[in-house]
Amino acid sequence: MTRLTRAEQQRRTHDHLLASGRQVFLRRGFLAATIEEIAADAGYTRGAVYKHFGGKEGLWLAIIEADADGHLRGLREALAQATSRDELIAALNPVDVADKNAAKWSAAAAEVLAATAQQPETAALVAAIQRRHDDEVVALLAEHTRRLRLEPALPLDQAVVMLGALGIGLALRQTVAPAADPAAILTHALDTLFPPYTREP
Repeated sequence: MTRLTRAEQQRRTHDHLLASGRQVFLRRGFLAATIEEIAADAGYTRGAVYKHFGGKEGLWLAIIEADADGHLRGLREALAQATSRDELIAALNPVDVADKNAAKWSAAAAEVLAATAQQPETAALVAAIQRRHDDEVVALLAEHTRRLRLEPALPLDQAVVMLGALGIGLALRQTVAPAADPAAILTHALDTLFPPYTREP
């Protein structure tokens, strides 16, 4: 068996803690989750969480940054393959907002927003990750709506914020007052944002 280098061991610990943090936040929510539980789930001591992430907030930031990067990779691939308006809309609506994990994650995210409202430094870090993600989505949509000759009904920066807020809101609502068909609501919003008429070639 090949012995891991120190850097490889550190990366493995980092990845295990990320995976454990994600599961504990889903299971317990952000506020109820503890460093001890996250570390124990990953098979480490609480010191490992502090060493790699500085604490619970740092771990959350690392998870949402990894999720944002993963979302962008998937979206970039899906949009590159889109050859029509319908395929572009499908690429923007791949997540099942009725999924229980999506609802739990949205609830945990709402807890983080409430908890960091009085912590300007942490709130600024969350906002920076969101802005970077939104800016990249806007750039991708600009490229592919231009390629498909689509005319969005809203400026793309506003459309991206609206879609993000709607998706989070629908997923969060599923935890307390489920809508009959949240996916249809999101699809209707996308249909409205990207009407079927096209630009002149």
